[in-house]
Amino acid sequence: MLAELACFEQRCRATFPLTDAIYNCLHCGALLEVRFLEDPGDPASLRRTWRERRMSNQTIDQSGVWRYRELLPFDGFCNRAVSLREGNTPLLDAPRAADYGGLDRLTFKHQGYNPTGSFKDNGMTCGVTQAIRLGRKRVACVSTGNTSASMAAYASAAGLDPIVFIPRGNISYGKLAQALEYGARTLQIEANFDQILALVRALAERAGIYLLNSINPFRIEGQKSIIFEMLDGRDWNPPDWIVLPGGNLGNTSAFGKALRELRQFGFIRKVPRLAVIQAEGAAPFYDFVRTRGEFRSVPEPRTLATAIRIGDPVSWPKALQEVTETNGVVEKVSEQEIADAKAIIGRCGIGCEPASAATLAGIRKLTRSSVMRRDDDVVAVLTGNVLKDPDYIYQYHTGQLKDPEGNLIQSSFGNQPVVVPNDPDAIWKILER
Repeated sequence: MLAELACFEQRCRATFPLTDAIYNCLHCGALLEVRFLEDPGDPASLRRTWRERRMSNQTIDQSGVWRYRELLPFDGFCNRAVSLREGNTPLLDAPRAADYGGLDRLTFKHQGYNPTGSFKDNGMTCGVTQAIRLGRKRVACVSTGNTSASMAAYASAAGLDPIVFIPRGNISYGKLAQALEYGARTLQIEANFDQILALVRALAERAGIYLLNSINPFRIEGQKSIIFEMLDGRDWNPPDWIVLPGGNLGNTSAFGKALRELRQFGFIRKVPRLAVIQAEGAAPFYDFVRTRGEFRSVPEPRTLATAIRIGDPVSWPKALQEVTETNGVVEKVSEQEIADAKAIIGRCGIGCEPASAATLAGIRKLTRSSVMRRDDDVVAVLTGNVLKDPDYIYQYHTGQLKDPEGNLIQSSFGNQPVVVPNDPDAIWKILER
């Protein structure tokens, strides 16, 4: 579709070509977004086309992102898309989690089934493809884990040079291992995520780097496909609520934009409410929405849910619009609530990384406060795979997990391994108990 980059600030709305390697408006400094200049076509016809593509053996059709290319800003460049067959993630019913959350029914959209184990792949396939379109050879990101794993994989698949900047000591080894394995040059900085992002943005032009954090509008375009695929899997019947974790707020921006465009182009009539859940120790967006004063960052964000340990989310202006337009809510949850919710999700046979479990913890709070009703139709997005942070899981179930302040987190649903003798009779007695 014909499209352009547009300033997100309503008072400015300056526009730029899609081939400009920029992340902010050159006039006012606000965030940019892709704006389409034409309709994609008849919704009924496109829904049939997208469903038929599931049977295709073409790489571009097998991707759960590029299958919906009529709603992406790449036109004829789609044939050069960098894809690892991302998307195609399941909708999973979870009765035990529903009951824990105070709902009759709860469905998880599990992005941990992606090639590198997180939702970042949906955005990264578009971000790296845009780097190819711009002729860039070097790409980079600041990451506490999932972004670095995804960027390294897609950049290496495209023959580009991936560079990862991470806060020293603030990353799960399960995620760092992926970036190393996929060949990324990894630089550990003595600073937090937000400080490093400012550093890398200052370096980008000098080093010929194309930045692939969520400030990149093409990342957001790819992440829209999570909503396309979710609704396609529900035969285009929107739920009442979509619940997601809130870190840098890129997904909140992407989900809201996807829903706006789908309604604008006639694919849906009803827009679900967005519920964004943050960790208590990294909840600047929650605080802002509650007070509606000046947005204040959290200089030293603290949470074991490393994927949402963001104190100064760059996408908060976009996220605010999307939450407001969907009549959504923002909630925060404690480390204990996240840990227990994660254990419950695991008992559904599903599993996820800690940040993902903030969704169920948030649902439990929202139903208890009557913001959500028990019979509401709710889809919660699990953003990362259960193996992203295995140390967290082991420590929780063995009663060793401590919050960032050093306080022991109670293993409310712990499942500690038992040491047994090499004796069948003794083992039988233990099993009988």
